[in-house]
Amino acid sequence: MKLRLLTFVTVLTIAFAAVAQIVTPITWTSSIEMKSPKEGTLKFAATIEPGWHLYSTVIPDGGPNPTAVTYDKLEGVELVGDLIPSRPAPETVDMVFNLKLGWWTDEVTLSQDFRITDANDAYTIEGAVSFQGCNDESCIPPTKEPFSFAGKEPTATTATDSGVVAAAESAAPAANKADNSGWWTPVSFDSFESADAAASDISEQSWWYIFIWGFIGGLVALLTPCVWPMIPLTVSFFLKKGGKNRSKAIRDALTYGAAIIVIYLVLGLAITLIFGASKLNDLATNAVFNLAFFLLLVVFAISFFGAFDIKLPSKWSNSVDSRAEATTGMLSIFFMAFTLALVSFSCTGPIIGTLLVEAASVGNIAGPAIGMGAFALALAIPFTLFAIFPSWLQGMPRSGGWLNSVKVVLGFLELALSLKFLSVADLAYGWGILDREVFVSLWIVIFAMLGLYLLGKLNFSHDTPTQHVSIVRFFMALISLSFAVYLVPGLWGAPLKSVSAFVPPLYTQDFNLYAGGQFREFDDYDEGMKFAAENGRPVLIDFSGYGCVNCRKMEGAVFDTEEISGIIRENFVLIKLMVDDKAKLAEPYTVDDAGKTIKITTVGEKWSYLQRHKFAANSQPYYVMVGNDGNPLAAPYYYDESVEKFAEWLGAGIKSYISK
Repeated sequence: MKLRLLTFVTVLTIAFAAVAQIVTPITWTSSIEMKSPKEGTLKFAATIEPGWHLYSTVIPDGGPNPTAVTYDKLEGVELVGDLIPSRPAPETVDMVFNLKLGWWTDEVTLSQDFRITDANDAYTIEGAVSFQGCNDESCIPPTKEPFSFAGKEPTATTATDSGVVAAAESAAPAANKADNSGWWTPVSFDSFESADAAASDISEQSWWYIFIWGFIGGLVALLTPCVWPMIPLTVSFFLKKGGKNRSKAIRDALTYGAAIIVIYLVLGLAITLIFGASKLNDLATNAVFNLAFFLLLVVFAISFFGAFDIKLPSKWSNSVDSRAEATTGMLSIFFMAFTLALVSFSCTGPIIGTLLVEAASVGNIAGPAIGMGAFALALAIPFTLFAIFPSWLQGMPRSGGWLNSVKVVLGFLELALSLKFLSVADLAYGWGILDREVFVSLWIVIFAMLGLYLLGKLNFSHDTPTQHVSIVRFFMALISLSFAVYLVPGLWGAPLKSVSAFVPPLYTQDFNLYAGGQFREFDDYDEGMKFAAENGRPVLIDFSGYGCVNCRKMEGAVFDTEEISGIIRENFVLIKLMVDDKAKLAEPYTVDDAGKTIKITTVGEKWSYLQRHKFAANSQPYYVMVGNDGNPLAAPYYYDESVEKFAEWLGAGIKSYISK
């Protein structure tokens, strides 16, 4: 036990330490290939780590920084043609930026032809490759990789070369040369315990989430008209098979339950293996797939409302059912379980499809396996128990109008869920037809109508007239109507945090009265540090980005709460630095960055360099508290939406500042 605990602590420590290091998922090698004495080609080769991608050279407005080559000096040469990649950049919908973007994985080489114009064949080429890369969880800030070639005999530079550009000037701007030069001095967090909850392994939490929702999906499927009537038919089948042999009946019932689990598990794994877990995850963010899934759920919802029935060909289920009757032993039990899967398809299909897509977000085959296993387990347990204890059938509700009501309720829920998939496609293509208030309005109407249906005020053609409202229907109607009322403030910009994963982002809201947390924040590091020193306050630095989705989540879930905004307003000076700010600096300057001399030309590059240089980190969101001397007050804080943890972390920084 002690050894396991020691191993766990060691792994956790390594994970915490790894997050704080500079992330370099993309490295470059620059070289020249001469075709003739006067003509050559510049080669910029990128090596991309697994799981990361490099954005292409053509990016639409509002997206990340495209890969580009800029030239600071071209003497004795002229460029010929355009920059050509070694292969096209496949396009996909990037849900970080809600745009269709092209990117490369693994490796790519960019080529630029040139011609020497100097009579003596002397030339100088200096510049930089600017680029940005991301994975499924985070992005590196816009980065520059310098290169330099000169002379009659071309030389090559690599990502690790140093001294290829003239000697660097001071690393910090003018403010850094003042008495408070410690503001830009690199610091260490070795003396602090890590507060990074995001560095911990959350896969187990995701698996539990998938298991719970899969199990709930199985229970919901059990109550549908496609599945519920199968229970007495199944019990009748096993009573015939088992006869008076009680032990054999129990064994057959357990085998039947196991067969249900195996069939659904194999089904889920087969779909995942055919498409691939990562492909299913890509489909979850693919605009065309989301539009198709939206239409599919709408069709199923209309079917559940009674317009028509969706069934697999009856000869399929009849054939399997007849085989179950004709065969004996284990094979007959398997065919009976397979009959259940076929007959229940029209009700379980939408649930299984949605479950598989969500489960694939884990990124490997474990997600779909856990989700389908939980779904099948919930479905198998009642069938197994009723087969073991057939007398329970006497107390089971008979099939009737209540099953149709369950089907209609599922229709309302599928209609509401379909809007989520339409929203993804709408954001990806920029149609603007389903902004936040339109989405919320539709949900209010859907759940209000569901409440009225449960109260018997709204009926469909297949419904049995409601003579009275049962207690169960009353409370379900109460929940549905209350949820509709809860959504109403969202029409004016209320955050609706409990459903923030479903509704479109707040920036699509046309009319927003919601103000959020109010406190003064600086967008310039030196100005903020100066103000804090003059007023005797600690500093909270927020390294953020315009394209950082998790940054927006932290702002909405943590910073906009009264508790956190109050603590910051009363105790800190907040400095928010956007590492992808493309505004040009009035006076560009050069810095020595990990042995390479790079030119800082934009505001975002300046703050990105500050994060790398001072804190040895380059992921966002990234939060750090420092005193007026620029030294840290606590370990850095990463993405974690826990208000309690963030408040605790801020409290530790305040105590550290007071004690100094």
